Amino acid sequence: MPYLPLRSLPPRPAEGLTSAWLDRLAERLADTTGDVAARRAVICRETLAELAYPEYAKNWEEAVEDEAIPLGTRLSLAALDPRNVTLEPEYYSDCDDARFQPVKPLLWLWYSFDRLPIGGQNVDLGVRLRRLLAPYIFKRVGKNFKAFQHVEFTFGYNLEIGDDVVVHRHVLLDDRGGIRLGNKVSISDYANIYSHTHSIVEQADVTNALTILDDGVRVTYHATVLAGVHVNEQGMVGAVAVATKDVRPYHVYVGIPAKSVRVKPNAPEPATILRTSDQRVPR
Repeated sequence: MPYLPLRSLPPRPAEGLTSAWLDRLAERLADTTGDVAARRAVICRETLAELAYPEYAKNWEEAVEDEAIPLGTRLSLAALDPRNVTLEPEYYSDCDDARFQPVKPLLWLWYSFDRLPIGGQNVDLGVRLRRLLAPYIFKRVGKNFKAFQHVEFTFGYNLEIGDDVVVHRHVLLDDRGGIRLGNKVSISDYANIYSHTHSIVEQADVTNALTILDDGVRVTYHATVLAGVHVNEQGMVGAVAVATKDVRPYHVYVGIPAKSVRVKPNAPEPATILRTSDQRVPR
């Protein structure tokens, strides 16, 4: 199998514009005095207005009230301000408003950017923007974090991320009960990582549980890791698999429910024993 590392690309012609725009946003986010949630709401609204409705960017408040502008346009303009929208986690009883409201504008900016023409498949700008927003959203984030488009979270503030983590397209990181990602974790397209579960009898009976992906873990395409599962170091959850129990270090789990089918060739000796049943690994 050929070794195919990622290529380095030359700077884009608009690199100066990109850097200037990101630097301005970084400077505004660095100011954490006063009402942080309100300040970030304005930053979100002004940033999105520039990108989506530049003709109204300087007179947003007047445009929202201008009856000569079509109602749908005024409604869309109003929604650029996160205080005029609701996100699903706000309805959850365990949502900590003191922690969520300062995060909400940045989540709305993250999600909205991905749905604009300038976002979408714009890899370099998108990765750099999300990397800029991440320290203000997550509980912790390490160096070289890379997230592609349409990654979504529950609260955001219960997510811990190590160094060199890559999260690909259309991933859900449900950090309601907490998610901890170690160094060099890779999560492939359309994967779901959960940290809460519902009773099969009563929908409102919710159990939150910390979900852990240790260093070097890979969760591949369309796979799911359920709440409270610990994917140990260098473990791998295969495509479309559902990990309902802990994943042993260096083991590859596939299927529904996921079971160990092989051990990675770089595994140290203690990790090479295949078990006939998926016993939980002591933590």
